[in-house]
Amino acid sequence: MSCGCKTSGDSAHSCGPKKTASGCESVNTCGNSYKLSVFDWLSDINNPAPNRCDFVEVRFKNDRKSFYKNVNNIPLHIGSVITVESSPGHDVGVVSLTGELVKIQMKKKKFSEESALKIYRQANQKDLEVWQEARKKEEGVKLEARKIAHRLNLEMKVTDVEYQGDSSKITFYYTADNRIDFRQLIKDYAGTFRTKIDMKQIGFRQEAAKVGGIGSCGRELCCSTWLTDFRSVNTNVARYQQLSINPQKLAGQCGKLKCCLNYELDSYLDALSNFPSSSTMLETEKGKAFCIKIDVFKKKMWFAYVDSSMAWYDFDIDLVKKLIAKNKRGERILPLEDLKQPEPSTHNIDLIQENNVDRFEKKNRGNRNRNNQNKQNNNQQAPSGQGQGQKRTRPERQERPERSDKAENPNTQSGNQPRPQKQHPQQKGPVEKVEGNSDADNKPQNNPNKKKFKKKFPPKKDKDA
Repeated sequence: MSCGCKTSGDSAHSCGPKKTASGCESVNTCGNSYKLSVFDWLSDINNPAPNRCDFVEVRFKNDRKSFYKNVNNIPLHIGSVITVESSPGHDVGVVSLTGELVKIQMKKKKFSEESALKIYRQANQKDLEVWQEARKKEEGVKLEARKIAHRLNLEMKVTDVEYQGDSSKITFYYTADNRIDFRQLIKDYAGTFRTKIDMKQIGFRQEAAKVGGIGSCGRELCCSTWLTDFRSVNTNVARYQQLSINPQKLAGQCGKLKCCLNYELDSYLDALSNFPSSSTMLETEKGKAFCIKIDVFKKKMWFAYVDSSMAWYDFDIDLVKKLIAKNKRGERILPLEDLKQPEPSTHNIDLIQENNVDRFEKKNRGNRNRNNQNKQNNNQQAPSGQGQGQKRTRPERQERPERSDKAENPNTQSGNQPRPQKQHPQQKGPVEKVEGNSDADNKPQNNPNKKKFKKKFPPKKDKDA
């Protein structure tokens, strides 16, 4: 009776029942905690019978593991579903490790052989059915337990619930900042669920490991997949890696500092061993300079004057060591600007631009002036009658030249203007074109349809007359 999965028995993440080699259906013992599977690299080694290990490692729901003694010499292998001793009754678990590696794990976890419980048998069909029914009730029990705790105004959070294999005991895992009084709570739990109650407080890291989730890196949480121990993480780890002390970025889903900050700490410490101390002070001819920044990857150090710290100067660590050696000999080094020209700091420029209120108006004003100048240039270069969408300028109206053949025209009378002849509306009269005029300006000078307005008021006479 073995399950092909190498994960824990988490009811929230199950792959469903599977048939074992013996034909019976095993319960949903599969989950997302594949960190509980162990590679047995001593499985191919044949040990003599007197030195054979009688202990096996058994895993239960989530990340709970324990060691049991095989007193009946039952042939077991990794993945076997067994029934083990518990208090009270019995429990059902899956074998995760056998052989000589079990002794190594027991020594590592400082597990005493005298306190080890014994293995009863391989789980039969009845044991598996009871276990499966108990696992189905865990989610409803967790919600009801939270309601009872909220009704009693207890500052705690029920994270997970685990039924024992024979349904004779329920273990409630909870998190709390302060100490909780469980006297009334346990009475209500026992009266509601009609079974033995066990309360276990866990930390916030253990809660994240049980619940699981996706980290800021886009992958599953390390604590819920492969991380088996929780090392302490403090803010000095972030300072060694030149990270800003920002709790929102450095904290994980558990609210504590991320465990991954410890992964590259040793590499940073090895790299920083070649750097001079960050509290190094340089004596220059212009004044004292202090270290303001360190770049581990580029192997550079930034220095700035104590009096004026706006200008930063970066130097390689080899040059910094030589400068420190000169100071130790009592010699002052050249000013920092003579040693290296400072690179323009885009950070300061961005801050200046952000603080400027007129930063957007200046840009738009320059664009408007540039667009107006382009339009004027296009108007000057475009010929008459072209350039749609451009503003046209109408030239000044020129006076008509006087005709010399007034007497020769029979239609004219003395002292009067010639009367224009009527034309068909489709015909076009003679048009006088003026250089520089557009199509809209090429109109006949004498429009026959134009009405003549008489002066309503006579011209004013001069008072002198």
